[in-house]
Amino acid sequence: MALDGYSDQTMSRQAMRAELLDAETELKLAYAWRDQRDERALHRLITAYMRLAISMASKFRRYGAPMPDLIQEASLGLMKAADKFDPDRGVRFSTYAVWWIKASIQDYVMRNWSMVRTGSTSSQKALFFNLRRVQAKLEREASQRGETLDQFQLRQMVATEVGVPLADVEMMEGRLSGSDFSLNATQSSDEDGREWIDALEDDSAGAAEQVELSHDAEALRGWLVTAMQALKPRERFIVAERKLREEPRTLESLGEELGLSKERVRQLEAAAFAKMRRNLESQSREVHHFLL
Repeated sequence: MALDGYSDQTMSRQAMRAELLDAETELKLAYAWRDQRDERALHRLITAYMRLAISMASKFRRYGAPMPDLIQEASLGLMKAADKFDPDRGVRFSTYAVWWIKASIQDYVMRNWSMVRTGSTSSQKALFFNLRRVQAKLEREASQRGETLDQFQLRQMVATEVGVPLADVEMMEGRLSGSDFSLNATQSSDEDGREWIDALEDDSAGAAEQVELSHDAEALRGWLVTAMQALKPRERFIVAERKLREEPRTLESLGEELGLSKERVRQLEAAAFAKMRRNLESQSREVHHFLL
């Protein structure tokens, strides 16, 4: 059910005008869709329960997601429920659909809450959607007993209540304390102010390290050129085609070009590498830091 171009008020009015299904009609429509893939029956079933989907979507507005997007996700959950519903179980479709609608909305909210993955397990999801409510309940009960809970005690009690590790509670509090901010945002209201990204430590190589890397690379390049020049032309050709091309050639293709068997090309390649290794080792002991 595409919702582009419709306001949540329009969708709500349309849903409220939809027919109310009795149990017998609902059952017939469910059988028609399951057994005959009757799309008209599916459409009636979905349309009749869109008011349920919209009602559940409205309960998640406090998480900051646009209402049309929440309704879209709720409708997707409703369609999943219709596709998986088994009328033989003797359960009303609305009872079955509630779970799918809620799951679809919750997944959407958690995907869009932050660029940082917020929670993946069922217990973490329960913590995400119930943290504030559980905290308020525990504080209210403590107040009735004449107690005052510090933050550490409250986190421990929440962890026990929800059944998650204390670290999960601490992590979730941090994720719910505020939304993500761009690293390109300025640190002050001044347009010319420094961006937050400028305050991050530069993990790239420093000037001294770059000089050392450049020197080492140049030395290695010289050693390799000398070692390649010490090879016979056919060996040098095989090494170049096998190791220096962006897309290395196969032993079989080289064998066809050189008039050799694949095994013979492999032997020549191995012999060339052995020669190069001996040549490199004779040039400098430092080469051992670069050999694979």
